[in-house]
Amino acid sequence: MRVWTRALLFRWSSSDALPGTRLSKSVTDAAESRVSYRPVEHHPPVEEYLQAIDSLNEEGTPAIQARIAERLGRSAPTVSEMLDRLATDGYVERAGRTINLTEQGQDVAQTVLRKHRLAERLLVDVIGLPWHLVHDEAGRWEHVMSDEVMTRLTQILGDPATCPHGNPIPGSANKVEASSQVSLADIGPGQRVRFERLGEEVELDGTTLRYLDDAGFIPGATAIVTDKGPDGTLLVDAEGTTLVLDTDLCRRLFVVVL
Repeated sequence: MRVWTRALLFRWSSSDALPGTRLSKSVTDAAESRVSYRPVEHHPPVEEYLQAIDSLNEEGTPAIQARIAERLGRSAPTVSEMLDRLATDGYVERAGRTINLTEQGQDVAQTVLRKHRLAERLLVDVIGLPWHLVHDEAGRWEHVMSDEVMTRLTQILGDPATCPHGNPIPGSANKVEASSQVSLADIGPGQRVRFERLGEEVELDGTTLRYLDDAGFIPGATAIVTDKGPDGTLLVDAEGTTLVLDTDLCRRLFVVVL
């Protein structure tokens, strides 16, 4: 049985420094807290924070400080200081413990997310990079892609509706009908489904992505749930290949019942 574990995509530490530089964690943490949004070339922290908040909202998870820190791999004091700066700059606002994006913050986050998911489509559909590797690679592209390249990429790819993981691309003229999608965790034995998309959090786990990819259980694939354990673990037959999917993972896979 494959165990699904979460991984952290975003790292901002001394190991990310350019060759020949030595930046301590305290220095890089302090640098994050002083940054305001502007076009920069390499993983700007503000874009990472806004995208993390937007992704949590897309998943239906309240964007509280602890979850943002977990998603980005930052310390709690660093996240708190950066959120204060983002609030001062007009990108976020607090509602109790929850952090919400302002219209300005949403615009930045959606643009970065659009670039990320277009890059994923290019990497899979044109370059042929394996499905389980594209999320990390697109995470580098999203911060250096100009708006002109984004526009041209949209034309080349035919304005795709979703990324290779089935998640909608913001700003696409081709909309996805998601009202019929349900969590795989809600499916019982004997039901046939079509896999539509997986949650953003699963994209951070390369091991799980490879497991799904090796079994051919990717968006668009059909399968039958053959058994369900007392703890919610599912046995799924994906065109002759049996997968064992634990409850936590099933909650983050979305399907349409056929």
